[in-house]
Amino acid sequence: MKKELFLTLLLLFSIRIYSQNTHGENFKIDCKGCHNPGGWKIDMTNFYYNHDSTGFVLEGQHKKTDCKSCHKSLVFNKAKNTCADCHTDVHSMSVGNDCSRCHTAKSWLVDNIPELHEQNGFPLAGAHKILACVDCHKSETTLKWDRIGNDCVSCHLNDYNKSSQPNHIQSGFSTNCVECHEPISNDWGKTNFHYFFPLTLGHDIRDCKACHQTNDYKAASTDCISCHQNDYNNAPNHKASNFSTNCTDCHNTEPGWVATNFKNHDGLYFPINSGKHKNAWNSCTDCHLTNNYKEFTCTNCHNNQSELAKEHDDENDYKFDSNACYKCHPKGEAD
Repeated sequence: MKKELFLTLLLLFSIRIYSQNTHGENFKIDCKGCHNPGGWKIDMTNFYYNHDSTGFVLEGQHKKTDCKSCHKSLVFNKAKNTCADCHTDVHSMSVGNDCSRCHTAKSWLVDNIPELHEQNGFPLAGAHKILACVDCHKSETTLKWDRIGNDCVSCHLNDYNKSSQPNHIQSGFSTNCVECHEPISNDWGKTNFHYFFPLTLGHDIRDCKACHQTNDYKAASTDCISCHQNDYNNAPNHKASNFSTNCTDCHNTEPGWVATNFKNHDGLYFPINSGKHKNAWNSCTDCHLTNNYKEFTCTNCHNNQSELAKEHDDENDYKFDSNACYKCHPKGEAD
């Protein structure tokens, strides 16, 4: 009888102890931190339990969430603290289970997509900036974003196969699109194309064969003379004057071979791009009156003999002669 009484008392004592520790033996705080004498219902306006002490800070939407949404059991330490424990993975594990890589507690909206792509080695630049996720990540759902690789051909194989001007397959072009196309451009055929050698102005030629004589497109040189040897040979006195075969020394790409800037002229011959003669000429023939570019004349521009004579009245050996001008003013200086 005594044994039965002892067991009954022990059971009642255990029930009493458990009723005082509904939230688990390890949860030891003053009840009034959450509850009030009017009932067990929690008054959130007076709720002051420091949830930070659990290692899971309540911020953003978690501040507004009802405790029972996370704590299915009244034993609070049974609640897990990873995102996937509470949130269904709508991405089917295609981006991992760390929701905080993309989302914040404030909202499910993602505002760091460019940064995420940079971390994965594929910056969203140019046309890739304005694409929707599903334009590249084509999966069975619009929320599953399987990795597709960072190589251009991962997305653009169809563009490569369908190309006709020129036919990329027949020409043996690389499937590494960036060898010919500018990744930050929005256009395959204009600003995007041939960016390593801009096809602008006089080079705006849409007939590839005009420059690429064989199907080996890589064989074409970017040196001016590789295409313009005949132009050089037929130009007035270029050979005789030993002009450079680097056309850009004198010409830009405007049609008509306009000579706009002879970069080496100042150092080798006479300053025409600096000093007093900078911007004082429009074409080579302003000074070179014959096809022999070794000949030039100062008096073509400086032709007011009386004014020049007055300026040089203290020079005993003054002559109105181009060679005499050059002898005293080899750098075009006024004094």
